[in-house]
Amino acid sequence: MDTSKTSARPWEPWFQLGCGILCMAMIANLQYGWTLFVDPIDQAHGWGRAAIQTAFTIFVLTETWLVPVEAWFVDRYGPRLVLSFGAVMIALAWVINSYAGSLTMLYAGAVFGGIGAGSVYGTCVGNALKWFPYRRGLAAGATAAGFGAGAALTVVPIAHTIAAHGYQTAFFWFGLGQGLIVLIAAQFLYPPKFKIAAPKKALRIPQSRIDYQPSQTLTKPVFWLLYLMFVMVASGGLMAAAQIGPIAHDLGVADTPVSIFGISAAALTLAISLDRIFDGFGRPIFGYFSDRIGRENTMFIAFGTAAVMLLLMVYHGSNPLVFVLATAGFFGVFGEIYSLFPATCGDTFGSKFAATNAGMLYTAKGTAALLVPIASVVAATYGWYAVFAIAVGLNATAALLALFVLKPLRTRFIARTAVEADAAPVTVGRESPAH
Repeated sequence: MDTSKTSARPWEPWFQLGCGILCMAMIANLQYGWTLFVDPIDQAHGWGRAAIQTAFTIFVLTETWLVPVEAWFVDRYGPRLVLSFGAVMIALAWVINSYAGSLTMLYAGAVFGGIGAGSVYGTCVGNALKWFPYRRGLAAGATAAGFGAGAALTVVPIAHTIAAHGYQTAFFWFGLGQGLIVLIAAQFLYPPKFKIAAPKKALRIPQSRIDYQPSQTLTKPVFWLLYLMFVMVASGGLMAAAQIGPIAHDLGVADTPVSIFGISAAALTLAISLDRIFDGFGRPIFGYFSDRIGRENTMFIAFGTAAVMLLLMVYHGSNPLVFVLATAGFFGVFGEIYSLFPATCGDTFGSKFAATNAGMLYTAKGTAALLVPIASVVAATYGWYAVFAIAVGLNATAALLALFVLKPLRTRFIARTAVEADAAPVTVGRESPAH
């Protein structure tokens, strides 16, 4: 019997995962490389950090809040069209930034970049959830790792290009290159055409037996608890990602030489590079462990560790070595939200509409982005240590919610889907009655 006609070929899921990771790596700089441009833009135009960082907020808002719309197209028309559109948009965004002579034009570039990055992000994560229904933590984590670590390879080249040729040149050429690579990779992505076989050794991960449509998902309290926790944890990470350059300068450690693992560099440059590496590796690692020890248990460990790293910043952030190590440790556990939350969403609400449901949850990142400018205001009034202290409280609270509220709530919810599926088996894989 030709099994290729009844199931996916063994190499297909991994090939799709690889293409998705590559595309995600190409949009990483839109978020994680931004901090390198903030001060050069300010020096060139004198617009002020707060006004320039508004562009970052606009980028994150458009990147996240439009993902459900983009994912809707993915669920219905496949990933290729949406990815190709995203490739054009991310290239256009940085080309616009390279010519921006006003804040209005800079903000326009942020809108184009957000739309493009959201198209790529939502498509790749959604496609991974569909190809790996039994290992969603690992698949979502590996895909998100491209977004987290993708900037690590280009931080130094971008910094050198800015120093040697100006930030405009860096925007222009890196924008075109990133867009072209995504456009090429997009032509090879497609959703699974056949049922994905279960692994030989089944994992004990509770999963819904009903595929909830997006309109139904929005009515479930467990979705909004996930959303709240996502906002709480994401706010601190986005603040750090967007402001790490200004933070390092304000704490007086940016240009201080630091040596770690035989590598010597200025504290800020080394911190950004290590942050991206730790962020990238943390996503699949935590996703992998969540497939084995459970989503909520992994959340508790990660969020609790993030709180400890931020607490180190509160008391010792002005020490350049502590600054580098604490930020690396923080990002090593922060990035897992982009693997754990999509995986948890897929487990809870099913595979059929996984891209759209995960896209709706991903808008929490946009909500969290609204707090980034507020962090600048708090820092200006009370100092960065106050910002870190607030983030400590948010992460610690989220850790406790994961273990003592989300876990029992989701356990009851999934158990109820099994009862409903047995009572009305025709609804499985289709729209189920709201409850």
